Amino acid sequence: MLVMNIVSEIVERALAEDLAGGDLTTEATVPESTIAVGRAIARAPCVACGADVFAKVFYSIDASLRVEGSVEEGSWMEAGQALWEVEGSARSILLAERTALNFVQRMSGIATLARSFVSALPEGCRTRITDTRKTTPGLRHLERYAVRMGGAHNHRDMLGSAVLIKDNHIEAAGGITTAVAQARKRAPHTSKIEVEVESIEQVEEALSAGADIIMLDNFSLEQLDSAVALVKGKALLEVSGKITLDRIADLARRGVDVISVGALTHSAPAADIALDIERLS
Repeated sequence: MLVMNIVSEIVERALAEDLAGGDLTTEATVPESTIAVGRAIARAPCVACGADVFAKVFYSIDASLRVEGSVEEGSWMEAGQALWEVEGSARSILLAERTALNFVQRMSGIATLARSFVSALPEGCRTRITDTRKTTPGLRHLERYAVRMGGAHNHRDMLGSAVLIKDNHIEAAGGITTAVAQARKRAPHTSKIEVEVESIEQVEEALSAGADIIMLDNFSLEQLDSAVALVKGKALLEVSGKITLDRIADLARRGVDVISVGALTHSAPAADIALDIERLS
């Protein structure tokens, strides 16, 4: 679920970026009295995502506009299908068009990529596909929402959400055992402790130290099999690093609990969505 006060702040910044100098073209060519309808059309198949953000952009420009959605959020759209519609002042629609499309193209693109990764899991598999913190600065709230609309899950939302001891923490703390022990002392009792490891030896140390979750970073398949056999359900196992779509089914069948995919947010291609405007009067 989107938090609309956060959405409002994001939209306000985006509109200020695009409209700081007004819109010379629209003001010069479109009469104030012109009424139009704009329809957001999927030019290629995608997962629809961002209806509330789309509407918020237009209403921020002109509260008298009418914005309606014709599809359920997170639904699969074929090329040529209409997603959302806006009606009212043609000037207002044109002022908001690019910003609104930028948001929904980005969000629908992420949702579409997330859906493809989830669909690659073997049927009945318990493995989760999650995102990472590799998000666009300032847009994490929208991008995380899009991941969920695609059927995947979110990792920790911010640094304060959970303990995740990575390679640099291990180095700075003086080792996995010390890092986990200090985390147990200082972190809230409600927080799980995750440790990122790069070798089977580190898996053994993290397990002995009492880690709740062990992240296997860039493990080979042979190393992964060894880790699964070693852990035997004593901790959750997450795999990360160079995760591509063609590896998902194989990784999941090996018995891991979580596959984290940075590409869901940092490399998702924008969905091909356009706004077709029709003059009404």
